[in-house]
Amino acid sequence: MALALHGSPISNYYNKVKLALLDKGVPFDEVLTPTGRTDEAVLAASPLGKIPFLRLDDGRALCESQPILEWIEASWPTPALLPADAFQAAKVRELATFIDWHLEITARKLYGPAFFGADPLAPDEAARLRRELEERIRAFRRLARFAPFVAGDAFTLADCCAFNHLPLVGLATRAVFGEDLLVAGGIDYKGYLRLVGERPSAQKVVADRKAAQALLR
Repeated sequence: MALALHGSPISNYYNKVKLALLDKGVPFDEVLTPTGRTDEAVLAASPLGKIPFLRLDDGRALCESQPILEWIEASWPTPALLPADAFQAAKVRELATFIDWHLEITARKLYGPAFFGADPLAPDEAARLRRELEERIRAFRRLARFAPFVAGDAFTLADCCAFNHLPLVGLATRAVFGEDLLVAGGIDYKGYLRLVGERPSAQKVVADRKAAQALLR
């Protein structure tokens, strides 16, 4: 089965899927596809034009990063990115969902002024977002284990999220608020990033991201 991963190596959600494929040793092609495309070829695979999405050589397609990861795990179960125990597997999914939909999505509202030259946030909006992020970081601290991986002693789907999302959360909050709110919230994630960054799969993701970013300068 031939796979084509569509998106951009700058996208953290694209890299979330890419990291899983690389870590499992699944062969795939990368197809540079900007987000927001409106041509039928893209919309047939990703109805909102979002990245990443996956195409199979039999014509099938799948969008949204978490269902893609679930399908990859079901199709290539070894090396496992979910525990064998059903409840522990659900806890990994819980943590991945929390990182995506509560932590990163909230921090994403800062990306315009932090990374893309957008106007600074109005003071009341900045204060509101800071409160929301601090609340979500406290909640994340309750769920995350960093023992040594984010969900425990094994590398899992939750690490595919955390490794690609946490640096952006830290950078964006430092750019907008003058401090890394993850560190301020008691989450010492830098050692964790170094640990995961020792994996060849993570090194490939980071190298490709940096190369793509260099082309934009």
